[in-house]
Amino acid sequence: MDLKGLIRDIPNFPKPGIVFRDITTLLSDAEGLRYTIDTLTEKCKAANLSPDYIVGMESRGFLFGVPLAYQLNAGFVPVRKPGKLPAAVHQVEYELEYGTDSLEIHQDALNNHHNVLIVDDLMATGGTAKATADLLEKIGCNVLGFAFIIELKALEGRKKLPNLPIISLVDY
Repeated sequence: MDLKGLIRDIPNFPKPGIVFRDITTLLSDAEGLRYTIDTLTEKCKAANLSPDYIVGMESRGFLFGVPLAYQLNAGFVPVRKPGKLPAAVHQVEYELEYGTDSLEIHQDALNNHHNVLIVDDLMATGGTAKATADLLEKIGCNVLGFAFIIELKALEGRKKLPNLPIISLVDY
């Protein structure tokens, strides 16, 4: 299936010179969505990735992480922007091109014996995925790898990530 054909390009969004890869058109296509989740599942199994938990990055990582967790018989844990989780959290701060940001996870969500797979819709520079991996390693989790629907190859996000399996379905 041509997943790229189901992803809409929005030029000059969110600012001039950027082409936004809009996955809402993929999500609204029942066959495309099923194919996406089934293919992610197959690739995870082929790579011998057997996570206890899928960790989805806010917010589009939730959309693909939950059905993937279901398919892999794993739990799902969200990683969120600051102030979005109601209980006590672990936090990691990370560098952006212009400034810093941070991510949080509930303190009671995972512990040091859990195997986790990090999932998001898109990998660009790899900064958010790296920060998520750092956060999970800080609390003692074993990060098994990463899974993305889209990878923007020209931004070389893989170079920031640990030497672990990286699954992506569509390259730009």
